[in-house]
This record gives sequence, C-alpha cells and structure tokens, in this order.
Amino acid sequence: MSHIPLSQRKLRILGVPMDLGQQRRGVDMGPSALRYAGLLEHMTRLGCQVEDGGNIQTPERDQHSVRAHRWVESPVGGLRHLPEVVAVCQSIYEVSQSCCGTAEFPIFMGGDHSIAIGTVSGSACAGPLGLIWIDAHGDFNTPDTSPSGNIHGMPVAALIGRGHPDLIDLGHPGPKLRPQEIAMIGIRDLDAPEREALAGAGIHVYTMRDVDELGVATVARRALSHLNHLQRIHVSLDMDAVDPDVAPGVGTPVPGGLTYREAHLLMEILAESGKTTSMDVVEINPILDDGNRTAELAVDLIASLLGQRIL
Repeated sequence: MSHIPLSQRKLRILGVPMDLGQQRRGVDMGPSALRYAGLLEHMTRLGCQVEDGGNIQTPERDQHSVRAHRWVESPVGGLRHLPEVVAVCQSIYEVSQSCCGTAEFPIFMGGDHSIAIGTVSGSACAGPLGLIWIDAHGDFNTPDTSPSGNIHGMPVAALIGRGHPDLIDLGHPGPKLRPQEIAMIGIRDLDAPEREALAGAGIHVYTMRDVDELGVATVARRALSHLNHLQRIHVSLDMDAVDPDVAPGVGTPVPGGLTYREAHLLMEILAESGKTTSMDVVEINPILDDGNRTAELAVDLIASLLGQRIL
C-alpha cells in the first residue's frame, strides 16, 4: 500500500457519528461537517479514487437513554455506554480489517476518539502496525484512573492491553500494539494518574513543550524514526491537537496547541514517509465551531497527509 501512487489509491471514507465515548454532545455531527466541507471533492481533485461508504450504524443517544443507561461500575467512576461503544467499535473493526492488505485507504470520520479502538485494532490485523497519535490528550486512562468514566479517554491504554477486557479484546483477544510502536504528538493535557502511567509505559511521547523546543519537523521525524522498522502506520488525528484559536469546533479544546502551519507540516512529513495506510479524524464538534472552519481545516490536513503540496 505504501508504494502505490496517490493517483491509484482508492480512498474509502466512512463516518462514525458516535458521541457515546464522552459527555459533551455534538461530535456525532463530525462526519456530516467533513462531508459538507468537501472532503470527497477535495480528495477527487487530488487524483484519488474516492468511495463514500456512508456511516457505520451507531445508537442514537437521547435523554431517555442517558437517564436509563446501564453503567458498568468500576473502582473509580463508571464506564459510560460500554456495551454500545464496544458494539460500534466491533463494526468499525470489521470494516477496517476488510481494508487491510488491499489498495484501499480507509478514512474514518468521528465521532469521539473511542472509535480508534476499532480502527486501529482492525488495521493491526494485517501485521505489525505503527500508530501516530496526534492529540492534546494521552487517552491513556483505564477504569481505575479515569475521573469521568468516558471511554474516549481510554483507547491507547486499551490498544496495548490495559483497561476493561471488553475493550482490550475487541475484534480479537489481547493487545493490538506494543507501546514502543506508538508515538504521540501534541500532548498537553493529562490527568495525574494518567501522566504517571504514561511516563513508564514505553510510548514515545512528544508534548507541546517538545514541539516548542525542537520544532514540529524534528518531532515528526523523530516519531517516524521510532517506527522506522514498520511498513505500515495508522494516523489518528484528534482535531483538539490544533490550537482552539485555529480549530475552535472540538469536543475538548485545550489552549496552546499546534498552529495552522505546524499541523500542515506535520502531515506533510508523515506523508513523505509513504507508510500511512489508514487514518481516523475525530472530535469535530460543529456546535462549537465557527462557520465549519474546523472541518475545513481537517479536510486540508487530510489532503496534506495524502500528498498535497504547496509546490
């Protein structure tokens, strides 16, 4: 897949309008916002073959279901909407797995970041996989450390085998990645127990201080160097990695993020590696946005990852 020219790539775009992994409403409209921002048209202009696979079916979250919901209790808080999140991620897993080993490049449009449990697990079925996690948050909580019980704060932990068994064993039993196969970029907001766990996990973490001190180009190339032995990389882009002055329409905004050009340069350098074979774009919240500009930026960043250049 990594050696197929851009013009011969078949993109498969899939929406996952799910907001069950977090409490703030609105990210379920992310796929619609990306389509409205012209994702299909933009990718077609790049020379890609594009298929819109529609949306993966997700439960509708309403006030009744929130009030009457079945919680799975844990030592700290509850895992909110666990059965529903697992069911949706299983569907995502099956679609992601079907794209493995083909010329298809799946782009999953969230929805909250819990969808990555399904996207990454499915992509990992084709063999060793690296993960570039671009996010303001580590998403490395477990039921024991999470202050909220929101599953969108747990996917990375689940992917390496930490947390609730239903999340760890999604798709097929056991961890899907080794910690050293993961590089995080843009981190700047961690819960205290999460910070302690992440520090000793073996994941390559580049915070915004690293971006400030080293520059985003150095950070991107160092992240890729850690994964140099791998031929396939999944990019998971949470739009809250970008500064809210540039991308205001996100589920959990945190000041001090990537600038417009830093975000684009990061994607351009990842594209140069030729190893990205799948991606997800998550946490776009049109309710909080200004004229859909966060979704429009996301479309431009996807284009940069797929090879769009200034010259």
